[in-house]
Amino acid sequence: MALLFVSVLALAACSSDKETAGQGAGDQDTQDQGTANKGSDEEIVLDFWHFDPGARMEIYQEAVNRFEAEHENVKINMLQIPNDQYKQRVVVAMSGGKAPDVFASWGGGWLEEFVNSGQVMDLTDEDIEFDKFVDVALANSKFNNRVYGLPLGISVYNFFYNKEIFEKHNLDVPETYDEFLNVIKVLKDGGLYPIAIANQPKWPGAFYLMYFADRLGGEEVFQGAYRRTGKGFDDEAYVQAGKYIQDLVKMDAFNPGFNGLPYDAGSARQLIYSDQAAMMLMTSGFVNNVRQEFPEFEEKMGVFQFPTIENGKGNPSNLSAGISPTWSIKKDTKHPELAVAFLNELTSLVTAQDYVDRSGNVVAIKGVEVKDPWVKTFTEWVNEANSIQFPYDQTLPPELAEVHKNTTFNLFGLSITPAKAAEEMEKMAKEVLK
Repeated sequence: MALLFVSVLALAACSSDKETAGQGAGDQDTQDQGTANKGSDEEIVLDFWHFDPGARMEIYQEAVNRFEAEHENVKINMLQIPNDQYKQRVVVAMSGGKAPDVFASWGGGWLEEFVNSGQVMDLTDEDIEFDKFVDVALANSKFNNRVYGLPLGISVYNFFYNKEIFEKHNLDVPETYDEFLNVIKVLKDGGLYPIAIANQPKWPGAFYLMYFADRLGGEEVFQGAYRRTGKGFDDEAYVQAGKYIQDLVKMDAFNPGFNGLPYDAGSARQLIYSDQAAMMLMTSGFVNNVRQEFPEFEEKMGVFQFPTIENGKGNPSNLSAGISPTWSIKKDTKHPELAVAFLNELTSLVTAQDYVDRSGNVVAIKGVEVKDPWVKTFTEWVNEANSIQFPYDQTLPPELAEVHKNTTFNLFGLSITPAKAAEEMEKMAKEVLK
């Protein structure tokens, strides 16, 4: 699958924050017509929720503006909800019958849960040009060979670092884990926090477990556990991954109080911007944060991939990445044709080109010209990757995803042993993965 993803994306690459005024879903009267008629005085409102700030929110607003210009009597009621609150808000809205007409997700198991409960519109037979999407990105929102979401972005997970701090301390970008540990030691001796993290939402720390397991055991470790063809989530690679996490905590590699810090509040990013911390393992969406919050930092920002581990089985080119945003439509929308037309605008070549140019992310749509230097780097990594690992919490069934986040959070808090964390994961996996 990864090789197919790589080859298709290579073709795609070579083709040459203000808050919105939206107030949420379900509160306005709508008309029972599927399409908008120009010249009509009757306004149709489509609710649209997403989780992206900064330049990406501006890109979506411009797509909204284009759509509304083409549909005179249609109003897109756009609402941006911070990432850490978004999942719960959507769950509550879905269960209360007040879901937005169009909403963002990460595809995978999170979206599949709504699909299985009959709350998401099947897009398979709609007027959509499916061939324009990168195959593996689109496959992330396909269930039983039916399409339930259209991907826009591909977010790579990697280390960002302060080049000026590295130069001041005569440090090179680490390629091996031993070199990485030396960087941490030198930075600590220099009075800095080596790595910034805000792990209250649990997903930032989960990146470490994913990468450690991959570097130690290879991509087969997760696939074997998930598909129930391998040794399970209590494989020794997962136990060792937990030990690696706890070794970092014990050597004070992270800023104090990290497990209590919400990522959206920006406190960990501020440690990076203010030169108090030197590195952060984060999604490529960090570029978007920098450009919105502290553009001056971009000049001294660098990136590197997760280091290779000596004697580990994982290919050092293996990447972790997410497919987001992925756009979907609630099944009972009163205006399905309009909602599909809006999805087509959100994934148009114009929107995709804006996304590549301004968001710092790889795009899941073919035909764009890659000019942004960060996106060029991330695209090269994706094209060269032996394997792409999607986030566990977006791939696994929700019950198992929660155990994954909770046990990893507890590993960082030193309140569970690596063996116990792996045992709890495998116990739940046996219950939900048949």
